[in-house]
Amino acid sequence: MVKKGRIITFFIVVLALAGLIAYTVTDTTKNIKLGLDLQGGFEVLYEVETVKEDQEINSKTLDATVEAIRSRIDVLGVSEPNVDIEGENRIRVQLAGIEDQNQARELLSTQAQLSFRDVNDTLMLDGADLQEGGASLTFSETNQPWVSLTLKDADKFGAITKEISERPLGENLLVIWLDYQEGDSFQEEVQKENPKFLSAPRVSEVLNTKNVVIQGDFTVEEATNLSNLLNAGSLPVKLKEIYSTSVGAQFGEKALEKTIFAGIIGIAVIFLYMIFYYRFPGIIAVLTLSVYIYLILVVFDWMNAVLTLPGIAALILGVGMAVDANIITYERVKEEIKSGKTILSAFKAGSRRSFATIFDANITTLIAAGVLFAFGTSSVKGFAVMLITSILVSFITAVYGSRLLLGLWVKSRILNKKPGYFGVKESEINEL
Repeated sequence: MVKKGRIITFFIVVLALAGLIAYTVTDTTKNIKLGLDLQGGFEVLYEVETVKEDQEINSKTLDATVEAIRSRIDVLGVSEPNVDIEGENRIRVQLAGIEDQNQARELLSTQAQLSFRDVNDTLMLDGADLQEGGASLTFSETNQPWVSLTLKDADKFGAITKEISERPLGENLLVIWLDYQEGDSFQEEVQKENPKFLSAPRVSEVLNTKNVVIQGDFTVEEATNLSNLLNAGSLPVKLKEIYSTSVGAQFGEKALEKTIFAGIIGIAVIFLYMIFYYRFPGIIAVLTLSVYIYLILVVFDWMNAVLTLPGIAALILGVGMAVDANIITYERVKEEIKSGKTILSAFKAGSRRSFATIFDANITTLIAAGVLFAFGTSSVKGFAVMLITSILVSFITAVYGSRLLLGLWVKSRILNKKPGYFGVKESEINEL
């Protein structure tokens, strides 16, 4: 006797899942963040070098550098940047959706060490004398962009300006440097058309104040960037660029379109193959694979992860793993049917016999993905994360989801004596 309640339950479950997917899939896909290879952006790998002889590159130094870099990225207004420590002395930065890549490179790598020196390059003040967040954009009476600074100690600045103001004309200059390096010379730079120092104002009186203005031939953008850099703080180390790459937004968009199109074609071929070769179980596999793809997107959204081209490749690979799990199960069921067992007995035996094989295949792939995550670079790590997620979700949907849905039909007894629905011909059955 056919148990119609199980068939009704099947359609309720399928319709509920279809409704859930249709209602939420658009918002879910919109929330997923794309990597720079899909929306364009900038990636750079830095090697961290010391700026002092007694300085040591350790985990604390790297963490402090990452925080300083993140503060500078906030100036760029880039959402969801990736800043990762690699190895013992390298930092990789990925900025998706960045427009001015030259500005980003300059903003990230400059140390932003501000210093006030005399004409003999003797240090008078440095960034430690500035109040935190005390830099801002200001304008002269002629609307020339300048940078305003707030010092911590007015008396200290007063003593320095008193000393310099008493020097002979031509030597009473307070030279303002950004990233002064050993060997730099005011006397040499002042002869150049574009000197390295920011400005060299003449000091003719004592300035007992906390407010200082850097007067230079700035544009509004340059003055704004300088003030933002100073507020973000100086880097505790020197960053040497090892590798960089950029992807245009248009190229990234084309890559996304082509990848999605290729993915759709690949998945469609898999769906057609499953239906053609496995008949009714193939239809069940198509349903569970569709749920699998949706769940992957949901989990990725929950993880707040960034989707890249390798990530999409891992997603498609996960479809293959899920299909493989279905194929192993259905082949076992077909073998049991061919041996002469009833549909229900064949389903139970085939499901039980296939579990260990599926489990072992997924475990070995998880181990490989774990190794990639542990030792790979950022793009490889992204592939590994998506692969691990895909394997776990595919195991749940392919093993338990497929068996649940197919089990409702088998246990309803409507498929009794219908081996053709499983792709088995009557002539292939060996009656025992």
